[in-house]
Parts: sequence; structure tokens; C-alpha cells
Amino acid sequence: MPGYRLCTEITPQCPVSATTYGYYPNLPANALFCAIFGLCGILQVILGVRFRTWTWMIGVASGCLLEMAGYVGRLLMYQNPWNQSGVKLQIVALILSPSFIAASVDLTMKHVALTFGEERSRIKPRLYTWVFIGVDIFSILVQAAGGGIAASGETHSDLLKTGDDVILAGIALQIFQLAILGLLAAEYAFRLFSQRSTLSPAQRLYFRSGKFRFFIATIILAYFLILIRCVYRMPEMAGGWGSGLQRNEPLFLVLDGAMIAAASILLTVAHPGFFFPQLTSGYWKKVERGEIVGVLGGAERAEKSDAEVASGSE
Repeated sequence: MPGYRLCTEITPQCPVSATTYGYYPNLPANALFCAIFGLCGILQVILGVRFRTWTWMIGVASGCLLEMAGYVGRLLMYQNPWNQSGVKLQIVALILSPSFIAASVDLTMKHVALTFGEERSRIKPRLYTWVFIGVDIFSILVQAAGGGIAASGETHSDLLKTGDDVILAGIALQIFQLAILGLLAAEYAFRLFSQRSTLSPAQRLYFRSGKFRFFIATIILAYFLILIRCVYRMPEMAGGWGSGLQRNEPLFLVLDGAMIAAASILLTVAHPGFFFPQLTSGYWKKVERGEIVGVLGGAERAEKSDAEVASGSE
């Protein structure tokens, strides 16, 4: 918007309708999301340190705290929609954060395959982290580059368009990665369910446990919430800065904010420290050393008698 390059605050010559988003961000909704993401981020750090779920903590906590930063940017825009610091902060932070949270889903699939048998997986368990988290990281870098270009462009249409295109490429890559992961996970789940009679007694008990099923249900739901947000972002960004979709705050709050907020809450409530200890640091080395028997591990597994385990066989 060449005629508004010198605008720094709302005046008759610099109306809110001429800003990129064309509105004052909703104060209660954006403050609520800021608080939710801040709380989830803090809890993820506390639980991550307590249970030593380092990789999970880095992914989910980073995503939540970036989301919080993005909504701080939007709160700055509420005070002044021409505030370029707020605009830049929310562009970069809200574009990048879901990729960090999505990495937790990639990590989970590796440990599910290790728990119930890598022979049922189309790829080696370690490749879920090397390939999918690797693609996640590359997607983050691409989107960060695009966000940086767009943020530095401010009201320069050429830079904004270039940044928009780069961000689109990063989001498209993330959607592709999520789709492939979903297909591999669905195939593994089908094989696991159809071959459940071949599981060991300990695996069968764990497969039937309420804790495991609750954890997997939250991971699946979080996966689809993140996917919905990414799919929404494609047409939103494709329309360009200042497009109709970008100026529709209620749609943004539902399909971006609420989707990632719900995913963050789910991944915090169903923290692997409580529900899936395979994600804790050193778990599999303890299994190899015989410190943890089977897949249940800890006191819960130790309390299972041989008779109880045998009774789980079909």
C-alpha cells in the first residue's frame, strides 16, 4: 500500500481499513489464546524436565511459546494496528509455531513402532525422526525465510509477495509431510490391529490399556487439528497480504488459533510422561539392560504376575 508507507498510528489519513489486516484484533479472544499458549508452554517445560522428555519438550514447548509470542504481537496490534513490531512478530511466530508442535506427532510414531514391532512399519522407526522431523525442520526454515522477507517488506508489495510465496511453499511442504505420515501411521495401525493376536502377552496388555488408547486418541486428534490449520493457511496466504481471508478475523481465530490451541491442550493433558513413557529419555536403553521388562515398564509392569500376563494370551 504505497500511499500508507509512512503511517505509524491510526489517523484520518491512516485508517484501520488501510492496514494489512484491516481491523483491530479482538482483545478478549487474542488475550485468551495468549494465556492458553503461555500456560501450555510453561507446563510443557515443567513436565519435560520432570520426566526427561527432552525432544518432545523442545517441540511442543517451543511451538506453544511461539504461539504466545504471536498473540502478544496481535495484542500490540490491538493497541495500534499500524504497529509494525506487532505485525512482524505475529507473522513470523504464528507461521512457524505449528511445525514445532507437529514434530511431536512424528516422534510419537517412531516409539509406537518400537513398542509394537518395527516389522509392521513400512519404514525403519528411526526414519520417522530423521525423515519427517528433518522435513519439519526444513519446512520451518522455509517458512521462517518467507516470514522474514514478508516482515521486512512492511508495505512494499514486491517483498510481501515474495515472502508470501516462500511461506506458501513451506506450508505446502508441511501438508505433504503430514499427509505421508498419516498414511504410514494408518497402515501401521491397520496391520497392528489385524495382527494383534501375534502380539506378546505384555504388548497385548499394553495395547488394551486405557492410558495408551487415551494417549493415541489425543495424538490422532492433534494431528488432524494441525492439518486443518495448515490447509486453512494455504488459501489464506495464496490470496496475498490484505486479502479477504486475511481480513476475516473470526475465521482465523477458529481455523488457526483454536485448532492449535486445542492441539496444545491435548498434548499437555496427555503428556507422555504420564501416558507413554517410551518417549522419556533413556527408556529403550533401560529395556535393553533389563531394567524395564516388556513394554509397560516401571512399577506397573513389576506388579504384573506371570499368571496375569499369561491370561492376556488369546
